[in-house]
Amino acid sequence: MSNSSSSPVPDRRKFLTASGAALGGIAGGLATTGGEVKAAEDAKRFKMCLNMSTIRGQELDAAEEIEIAGKAGYDSIEPWFRRLNEYVSKGGSLDDLKKRIDDHGLTVESAIGFAKWIVNDPVERAAGLEEAKRDMDMIARLGGTRIAAPPAGVPGAETVSLDDAAERYRALLELGDSMGVIPQVEMWGGNPTIGTVEKAIYIAIRSGHPKACFLGDVYHTYKGGSPFESILLLGPQAIQHYHMNDYPADPPRETIKDADRVYPGDGIAPLTEILRNFKAVGAYPVLSLELFNPVYWATPALECASIGLEKMKAAVAAAS
Repeated sequence: MSNSSSSPVPDRRKFLTASGAALGGIAGGLATTGGEVKAAEDAKRFKMCLNMSTIRGQELDAAEEIEIAGKAGYDSIEPWFRRLNEYVSKGGSLDDLKKRIDDHGLTVESAIGFAKWIVNDPVERAAGLEEAKRDMDMIARLGGTRIAAPPAGVPGAETVSLDDAAERYRALLELGDSMGVIPQVEMWGGNPTIGTVEKAIYIAIRSGHPKACFLGDVYHTYKGGSPFESILLLGPQAIQHYHMNDYPADPPRETIKDADRVYPGDGIAPLTEILRNFKAVGAYPVLSLELFNPVYWATPALECASIGLEKMKAAVAAAS
């Protein structure tokens, strides 16, 4: 048999070039995979947020509140439009606030306002949508993408049907589409219009909008008498942001007020169950510390914010 082969001899240079390209592709693939793994890990982490109600009583301006959140070590903030508007009215700029937020590595995960988007009076509701539009523009300029949409402004003697509320929530969501901001339907425990988790979820579903979502709250869920097991019927789209706090056994639910909220872990709320329910449905909402306790307002703002952050971290660790 002859030693000569009829098969072509591969060009060594082409082989090396092709091999190098293949190895480069594999390396690139590994880098992409690593990035995807990190993104997946980040998605399964509760981000810690400071709702500025927690340090409202210290009477800081919006810039000072951002500094406190950054120094305490939070991931994000949830400002109140009232404080932002005060800052701007006194000559402060949104650009300055945005720079402060960025310098501290913070994000703006939501914001609290009281636009009357849900009321029955059409003139008042139109004015409410204009206020919501201004709010959305302001928060978008700060890099935020969500705002709270509570049942603000409905007179005590009036009722708003759930179907009407859903239609009005959809109008608010459509406004949000044009502004790049998502309004989250928020329940206030015991409120005649949206006083339970069930009502809020009905409004969100009935709106028929793909970005509809629910802004929940430990205290308000308890105050409204809704079960925390309701979380198991939801998911990541429905729950993107959640107000963290705790409540004492006394005063009882019938008379408990916002001012009675306490740090996570200092009350009787089933925080471990709540957090595990989130995990069970694959939801890792931003956890935003929202307190209105005058005892905490009497302490230095940084101390108050720092204690709250450590208490939230401890609650998350206990649920792991």
